Amino acid sequence: MPNFLENTFAQLQQASGRVVLREIRGTEFVSVSGAELLEQVARARAYLRGAGLQTGDRCALLGPNSIRWAAIDLALMAENVVVVPLYSRQAPAELAAMMKDCTPRLLIASDAAIGESVAQIWPQAPPRATFDEVLQSAPAQKGIAGPPNPRQNEDFVTIIYTSGTSGEPKGVCLNTKNLDHMLSCTTGWIDRLDKNAREPLRVFQYLPFNFAASWIVMMSCVTRETALTLSTDLNKLADEIRLSAPNYFFNVPTLLERVKRGVEEALSKRGSFIQSIYKKGRAAWREQNEGQSRPGLRLRAARSRNTGFLRDARYPHLAGLWPHGNVWHLHHGRPAHSLRTRPRRPVRRRH
Repeated sequence: MPNFLENTFAQLQQASGRVVLREIRGTEFVSVSGAELLEQVARARAYLRGAGLQTGDRCALLGPNSIRWAAIDLALMAENVVVVPLYSRQAPAELAAMMKDCTPRLLIASDAAIGESVAQIWPQAPPRATFDEVLQSAPAQKGIAGPPNPRQNEDFVTIIYTSGTSGEPKGVCLNTKNLDHMLSCTTGWIDRLDKNAREPLRVFQYLPFNFAASWIVMMSCVTRETALTLSTDLNKLADEIRLSAPNYFFNVPTLLERVKRGVEEALSKRGSFIQSIYKKGRAAWREQNEGQSRPGLRLRAARSRNTGFLRDARYPHLAGLWPHGNVWHLHHGRPAHSLRTRPRRPVRRRH
């Protein structure tokens, strides 16, 4: 049975003429098809072999989300090199501490400056390369094309570090079998939710790929028929969401609080009827979440343990997601699973 990475490469080959990844640059998109992404992966694989990386070696990957980041990540996995994704906005001293812990043979950074900032803190840092160097090292015809190298279920794929907000960052090792299971769960959930979709799903991603759940979303998208749009400017997040018009995006409580404040501010300027509906909906959600019931309202919700997606994000003022524990999906419109609040129908009495 093919593993998750073999499935990913097969899907990208099938999507040779379809957009699979795109970045938002202002008001424009920079896109790659499945074939174009595989071409970048082939270039990166040629560089990795030339650099002498072997199966089981570790490589730190440092940079913001981008198409190039995804291509290098796929290339590293295809060569059976263990990927250590790092947060590009983290303090250099913390990055150095994590690399001392995982001992990578190579650091691949989005630009020379970010790699140099780590070397100044840690003179014994491993050799460095930039994204440009990795992807421009070989002509397209001399890249390493073809399927990924064979791997065993127990082979480590990645080491993802915790944020360190509650203590020293700790590396979590994920092997092939782990990811086979995790990605079958996430892609299966999306397939069930949108089994009647007539076009590739559009997913928006703003969370960094060094965050485990964010990386799983990225891999779930390239493993199935999906177009993934990457944010490049968090200060313009609302504009990017409107421009990308996604069906889903992965969320965290910080952004949801911003959405909630925006909803409440907008509703405060509306009439009392709209405010009343919103307040009753919130009360019904709280009561169902606490195991209570309310005769006057009917509430339905969908739960999922491992994923957090927001549907119909084109209408962020009318949709939201609460991603703790059993994830609650609050949807606008008429999706397969939805949360709805509506007054109880009056009972007609017979005379």
